[in-house]
Amino acid sequence: MVYDIAIIGTGPAGLEAAITAKVRNMNIIVFGSKKSSGKVFKAHTILNYLGLPEIPGDRMAKTFLDHAASMGVEITEEQITAVYAMGDTFALQGAVNMYEAKTVILATGVVAAKPYPNEDRLLGRGVSYCATCDAALYKGKTAVVIGSSAKEEPEADFMSEYAAKTYYIPLYKEEVHCRPEVEVLHVTPVDVLGENKVEKLLTKEGEIETDGVFILREAVAPGQLVPGLETEGPHVVVDIHMAASIPGCYAAGDIAGTPYQYIKAAGQGNTAALSAITYMQQKEAERRREEAKQ
Repeated sequence: MVYDIAIIGTGPAGLEAAITAKVRNMNIIVFGSKKSSGKVFKAHTILNYLGLPEIPGDRMAKTFLDHAASMGVEITEEQITAVYAMGDTFALQGAVNMYEAKTVILATGVVAAKPYPNEDRLLGRGVSYCATCDAALYKGKTAVVIGSSAKEEPEADFMSEYAAKTYYIPLYKEEVHCRPEVEVLHVTPVDVLGENKVEKLLTKEGEIETDGVFILREAVAPGQLVPGLETEGPHVVVDIHMAASIPGCYAAGDIAGTPYQYIKAAGQGNTAALSAITYMQQKEAERRREEAKQ
């Protein structure tokens, strides 16, 4: 199936984009957490959202989600690790499945963690963001899985079914519950080392020899998520219509720059959805004109 719009993110920007697209009868797919964004859900009190004065973050998140659900918006919790522009459509690589859409709206928020110095250089040469996707490539080899939250533990377990040795490095304080085959290391990663491929993971406590390093963050930096996308620091460069540098790709919310405000994010989500719809209408009009000439 080719969706009209794929929306990545379930904060104010992503959910508003989804609601607007539903109003316009678009066939959409939404990726993100069914609790909305952690930034919203964990907020103490929001004071300046029009119509929702002094509202706790968890109640605001529920209000957003209830509205989206009432419009028939369904949320897919599979994380998208890469988006590829394929000409007329986009291919979205998930941890398990591949998806295809005519347009994409990025509403993932800002990635707080900086990439390791050699991460970009060794991406695809031992560095990966999806253990489920690439585990089979490490049969009989050594792999290190770096998890930003407990939800990444099943990825390490899955990796251990293929790799001869699997290390798991949790970047959180909660107790780890991985399979016995997974060796848990409480160390601090610093960099990925290797000339033409990954050879070691450098930590503050020493070096770990490995064939692959799987870096599982809450979100992937926009330039890594969408190859070829123009970015400025942690943000996607967009115009007034929320259009990014790749035709058919849009960004809204914190990922599109400051100020980091919920109401601004929602407005940009609305604009991004309408812009994506206009883009598809223009593409369809072009197609019809070309057919008329033949």
